[in-house]
Amino acid sequence: MTRRGGRTGVRTLDTRDLDAVWELLRRDPVSHVFVAARVSAFGLESWRLGCPIHGFFRAGELVSLCHQGANLVPVAADEEAIDGFVRALTGIRRCSSIVGPSDQALALWNRLSERWGRPWSQIRELRASQPMMALSSDPVVDSDSRLQRIGPQHMDAYFDAAVRMYTEEVGVSPIVGGDSGPYRNYVRQVIESGRAFGILDQGRVIYKSDIGSAAQDVGQIQGVWLDPAYRGHGLATRAMAGVARLARQEFGTLSLYVNSFNAPARATYRKVGFREVGEFATVLF
Repeated sequence: MTRRGGRTGVRTLDTRDLDAVWELLRRDPVSHVFVAARVSAFGLESWRLGCPIHGFFRAGELVSLCHQGANLVPVAADEEAIDGFVRALTGIRRCSSIVGPSDQALALWNRLSERWGRPWSQIRELRASQPMMALSSDPVVDSDSRLQRIGPQHMDAYFDAAVRMYTEEVGVSPIVGGDSGPYRNYVRQVIESGRAFGILDQGRVIYKSDIGSAAQDVGQIQGVWLDPAYRGHGLATRAMAGVARLARQEFGTLSLYVNSFNAPARATYRKVGFREVGEFATVLF
């Protein structure tokens, strides 16, 4: 189908589309940081990304994206674009989650479920409201002086904390079939990038967080975890302030998203200076 001389529909993107993709991603650097980080690191070729990124074109103009990896992520997807992506994705589900601005992520999941049934409709958990928060200035509270960048010498302790965080947050262990290698490699890469932060107490990491995605002067904080034995004493606020101070040496804006039901975490981030700027949703399969 064409309109005004241009094609309307979905196709897999490649290097020829890079300028148009960046034009789209620059419109909302905070919301689009995950996809922007992937494109910045690997470009648009599926063989480098490890997955395709689909584009929806209207009258020949790129107006929306859909990252089809372990995370299925819509970008600037209106109803027509979502319909196009649903047709392209088919009934074979390869992702473990759908993540993105809540209106888009939920609409995409609902349409996939309606069209393709159980592969998409049967889920493990729905997190329909996750406020997106951002900080573009210095924290408004003092930092915990013990907060530091985590180095390779802390790998084992940080890995143990990361496994506990993941299991608590997602509900399953990241160690599949007893094989810790893939997750250990991921944690090692984060540490080696200089984007892992933590507090150690007698050799144990009792607080951790890291920059999971970074692009366009935005760093997205993820993997925030505090040992349960230390909760309820204000440590998390001072620790996050320390993370923000260190991370803002590299990024002008920090972002994160948090479950709406997690009132303590939301209060912690507000105390540091984060403000809500949008809403995400996550569908876990």
